[in-house]
Amino acid sequence: MTGCSFSPRPFIGTIISRFVSARAQPAQAAAAEIQKSGGVALAVAMDVTQEQQVDAGVAEAINAFGGVDVLVSNAGIQHIAPVVDLPLDQWRKLLAIHLDGAFLTTRACLRHMAHSGRGGSIIYMGSVHSKEASPLKAPYVTAKHGLIGLCKVVAKEGAAHGVRANVVCPGFVRTALVEKQIPEQAKELGISEQEVIKNVMLKETVDGEFTTTEDVAAVTLFLAAFPTNALTGQSIVVSHGWFMQ
Repeated sequence: MTGCSFSPRPFIGTIISRFVSARAQPAQAAAAEIQKSGGVALAVAMDVTQEQQVDAGVAEAINAFGGVDVLVSNAGIQHIAPVVDLPLDQWRKLLAIHLDGAFLTTRACLRHMAHSGRGGSIIYMGSVHSKEASPLKAPYVTAKHGLIGLCKVVAKEGAAHGVRANVVCPGFVRTALVEKQIPEQAKELGISEQEVIKNVMLKETVDGEFTTTEDVAAVTLFLAAFPTNALTGQSIVVSHGWFMQ
């Protein structure tokens, strides 16, 4: 799992046990929680935009576990700004982490999955913004839409090797990434933080609730363990009814 910025629940940790983060401490904390619950985990620090670091990190995980069966590509950041004020360096940085990172981790894992003959599952952490748009998030929406395209190509190319690909598309999950957005959006929109939560983030949900990490983990585990190619190439929205297909 790349980009682990919060600790996943033990039931998924025993299945997805390779943790990669640009910062070692969150990955180590997540790995420690899994180990404490009886699972097996390894924390590896890397910059997912750097080819050599990604290849070395995946190789370390393969060395430790004898292979890789599931990749959850989850590394991401956010930048809040209208298009007219968006610096090019911020555009490039966000796309590099979301899309270059997804490509590089996919390539490294897919090479092994194809060579091993065991196949595998590659899961991208998209967003409702893989399906629609919101103001102030041009690079994020662009990147999340791009993951859908990458997933479909990997599903087609991976099929010959028994490799499936999917995208999980959560609504707003109250992680550090979202917490940071609340005051930023309040400032940009000229409204209170509570109004951002109620009238922007959760307005279209059926219950006024944030998507939870448990919601996302359950769907990710379902896709990782799915026994056939019936769902390969598909994306699943997990948003408490915010976006319905």
